[in-house]
Amino acid sequence: MDFDLRINGGMIIDGTGGERFAGDVGIRDGLIVALGEVEGSAAETIDAKGRIVSPGFVDIHTHYDAQILWDRMLTISPWHGVTTVVMGNCGFGVAPTRPEHRDLILRTLEKVEGMSLDALQEGIGGEWPFETFPEYLDAIEKAGSAINVGVLVGHTPIRMYVMGEESTERVATQEEVAKMRALVQEALTAGAVGFATSHATTHVGYGGRPVPSRMADFEEIRELASVLGDLGTGMMQATVGRDLFFDQFGQIAEETGRPVSWTALLAGMMGPGSHRPLLARSAELMEKGIPVYPQVTCRPLNFEFNLEEPFLFESMSAFKPISAADFDGKMKIYADPEFRRAFIEKAGPDSGGGFGTRWDRTVISFCPSEPDLEERSLVEVAQERKLDPIELMCDLSLENKLRARFRMAVLNTDEDEVEELLNDPNTVLGLSDAGAHASQLCDACFSTFLLSRWVREKKALSLEQAVHMLTERPAQIFGLSDRGRLEVGRPADVVVFDPDEVGTSGLRRSNDLPAGAERLLADAFGIDAVVVNGSILRQAGVDRIDAEGPLPGRLLRGGSATA
Repeated sequence: MDFDLRINGGMIIDGTGGERFAGDVGIRDGLIVALGEVEGSAAETIDAKGRIVSPGFVDIHTHYDAQILWDRMLTISPWHGVTTVVMGNCGFGVAPTRPEHRDLILRTLEKVEGMSLDALQEGIGGEWPFETFPEYLDAIEKAGSAINVGVLVGHTPIRMYVMGEESTERVATQEEVAKMRALVQEALTAGAVGFATSHATTHVGYGGRPVPSRMADFEEIRELASVLGDLGTGMMQATVGRDLFFDQFGQIAEETGRPVSWTALLAGMMGPGSHRPLLARSAELMEKGIPVYPQVTCRPLNFEFNLEEPFLFESMSAFKPISAADFDGKMKIYADPEFRRAFIEKAGPDSGGGFGTRWDRTVISFCPSEPDLEERSLVEVAQERKLDPIELMCDLSLENKLRARFRMAVLNTDEDEVEELLNDPNTVLGLSDAGAHASQLCDACFSTFLLSRWVREKKALSLEQAVHMLTERPAQIFGLSDRGRLEVGRPADVVVFDPDEVGTSGLRRSNDLPAGAERLLADAFGIDAVVVNGSILRQAGVDRIDAEGPLPGRLLRGGSATA
């Protein structure tokens, strides 16, 4: 046989942004060996007539760091054509972690990334197969994965490794910064694709404490990021804060010569049109040759939450007692008229704050005590009962032992503004958050949503442009040097999809995480086949590979399977 796999008769979009062309793809030994006019026999063929053949999609913003230890298939990303992910975003992760800090790291992920602590504990188990970051990469590589994985080394675990619980309380000493810097260098040398951090006020960890990276001053972040420049490799990903934004990102990118990508530039962050000055600032930096890339997303930022884990509100001072309380303590606080008054004053419809305009975009999504309220507007029901929406939310939560759920469209709801963000030449598509906030949102379907909503329905992007945004562009910015493009000699990561049918379902709830923990899932439509390093991973919506057997994904050390 000339080929192990041949994909016949499709329209090829190679990921570069160039025009599509008719042709075949010949694959042998995991590589693309023929593209276009292809002659020869194959052990297996895929009929791609009437279909688009593109590179596998690249998701640069995931939080699979823990999930990969029990779910080598990295569901649900490959369902939606994703063949490469980057983990460790926002400075979070599970390595390096000393044995005595394992519970602290997991409780940090529980709070800041909305992960079930029971699922984390059962999924990873009591005996972790690593302590250091190099050992973590080795453990991932040894276990294998369905799709390709790049890993950022996170500021939060590094800080906790050096400083223990004090990492959530104070700035570091010079000696501690030196130890952290050595760990960053160790991680990058072992194959981390970059360094990640966060100063976001929304990133609140266990006991209501700020996550460790938030306690770092800029000089600490700058010193750790300087390793990127010293080694001439990797990039920095950061979640913005009041004192970690354009000036600081520009300085780091200029000093190190390495890219910085920040999370996230969303429509409506500071009111209508607020994205435009930020795009202008990005353009100024790029014109100077300073590579700072805002991450944008193609989906509304919808959060489904309950008041047992009120992630959306935990940056508010009124919620500090909530973050530190147990279940009974939370029930008592939510019933307290003084707490409700403070909550309404700070975030109610008449507060003038960021949440004030969001209650009209909030629905009651789950209410066991009154099922008829499900999918109804929180504001409309509150008006019927002559209550403030926050009062109603607290009442329903107490009636249902904090199990009632609400869905709020937080940001990125104005599609005209989102279209500007997607079409800006300096942005990069990210923020799926796959693996995180599992019971609160599911944006791992961003790729199929982009192709259906923004290409087919709104015609705001050409198909070639959208594929480029899903493949070569994120791969280039994150230094994934052998991914994101169909080209002879490159690894054969391929998606075959129907441009007239590709899309995503609505969300459904499943209890398939360890310990029976729940998550939201979205199914894909119109994805004919997903090929990873030459092996058919999925076809017609069904896994072709045994999840318990050898898997085709590769660990991308330094951004490459061959580095």
